[in-house]
Amino acid sequence: MGNGMKRDKELETLQKITNMQKDLLGSLYGDFFTGTGSTGNTGSAGSSPAGSTGINGSPAPAGQTGAGPMGPGAGALDKDPVKDANEALKEAQALFAADANLKPKEEEKPKEPEEDPMEALDKLIGLTTIKADVKELTAFVKVQKARKEQGLKSVPVSLHLVFTGNPGTGKTTVARIIAQIYKQIGVLSKGQLIEVDRSGLVAGYVGQTALKTQEQIAKAKGGVLFIDEAYALAQKDDAFGQEAIDTILKAMEDNRDDFVVIVAGYTEPMRKFIESNPGLKSRFNKYIEFPDYNIDELQQIFEMNCKKYDYIVAEDVMRQIRALITARKIENIDNFANAREVRNLFEEIITNQARRIAGIENPTNEDMMTILMEDLKEDVEEVKVPEAGMEEACGEEAKEESETSDTSGSSETTAETTAETEE
Repeated sequence: MGNGMKRDKELETLQKITNMQKDLLGSLYGDFFTGTGSTGNTGSAGSSPAGSTGINGSPAPAGQTGAGPMGPGAGALDKDPVKDANEALKEAQALFAADANLKPKEEEKPKEPEEDPMEALDKLIGLTTIKADVKELTAFVKVQKARKEQGLKSVPVSLHLVFTGNPGTGKTTVARIIAQIYKQIGVLSKGQLIEVDRSGLVAGYVGQTALKTQEQIAKAKGGVLFIDEAYALAQKDDAFGQEAIDTILKAMEDNRDDFVVIVAGYTEPMRKFIESNPGLKSRFNKYIEFPDYNIDELQQIFEMNCKKYDYIVAEDVMRQIRALITARKIENIDNFANAREVRNLFEEIITNQARRIAGIENPTNEDMMTILMEDLKEDVEEVKVPEAGMEEACGEEAKEESETSDTSGSSETTAETTAETEE
C-alpha cells in the first residue's frame, strides 16, 4: 500500500472515530443535545420534524436534532454507538501498529565528506614538532600493523600517550585527531574521543569509583579515553583516585587491541604522576610536549576567529590587539593560557563591539562586522610592551623579526583550522 493510500485510510478511520464519539454522546445525553425536554417546544431551532434524517441517512425520530451542537447524527438511537466506536478504535490501532511513523520521512541531507585527519593536523596553527611526532608515531604503528598482517614479527608498540604542556596548547584537538588517525589505519574500530577529568571518574563512596570509571571506559572502547589533569588522581592518601587508576590499568590490559588512553596535564606534575606508579610507567612510555604558542601564532589564532565569525579588523587595530596579546603573555609568563587566552580576548572585544553597535540606529553589515579601536577596551590607550619582556614572550626568533620589520605577525603556517585549536 502506497503512502498516499495509507494516509487516506488513516484519515478515514479517524473520521469514523469522531462520528462514533458524536453518536455515543448523543445517545447518552440525548435530552441535553436535542430541542426536546422540559420546554417541549417543537418549533424551536434545532428540532427536526418527522421524516428528517440522522447519521448515515437513518430516519431521526420526531423532536430529535438533525444538526445540533454535536453536528449531524447526534440524536441517532437506532445503532449501538459504543460497539461502533470500539470497532473503529481497533481498526485505528491496527493501522498505527502497521505504520508507526505517520509523518513522511524527511529526505536525509547528504553528509559533508569527513576531512582527512592528517590534513586536519597540517592545518593546525603552529605545533610543528607535534605534527612531526604524530606523523612519526603513525608511520611506525602502520608499518608494525602491516608486518603483523603479513605474518612477520612486529615490535610491540604502546599506543597510549602522555601529553604535557600548558593550557590552551592544542592537546585535546591533537588527541581527537590521533583517535581519527588510529581508526583510519585500522588500530581502532570507532575512533571517538571521550574526554574526562578526575570528577568524571571518581565517586564519593567506596566501591562506586570503579563503576563510574568503567562507564567512561565503556564509552571509550574502540576509541580514545582522554584524561585531562590526570595527576589529580594520584593525590596523597587518595584511595578513590587510586581505585580509578587501577580500573583504567586493568582496562588497558584487557582491551589492548581496541582501546587507547591519553593522559594530559602540566609537564612536571605529569612526570611525577607517571613515575609514581609502576603500572603507569610501563604502559605510558611515549611523551609529547606541547610548547607555548609564540606571538605570531597567537595573532593568527585571533585572526582565524575573526575570519570564522565574519569580523573585520583594520591593520592599525590588529597591531594594538597584538600588543594586548603580548602584554597578557608577559603578565602570566609562567601560566599563560595560550589559545584559550586569545579566545577570551576575542570574546571581550566582540562584546564591546556589540555594545557599541547596539547604540547605532539601523547598523549596516559593515558596521556589525568591523572591529574599531574603541572596541578593544572602554578607554583604549596605547599598550606599551616592555622591551625586557618582549624577548621572553616572543622568543629570540620573534625578537629578531621585530628588529628588522614591523609585520602583522603572519607566518607560513596556515590559519585555516577549527576553533578547537584553543583547547
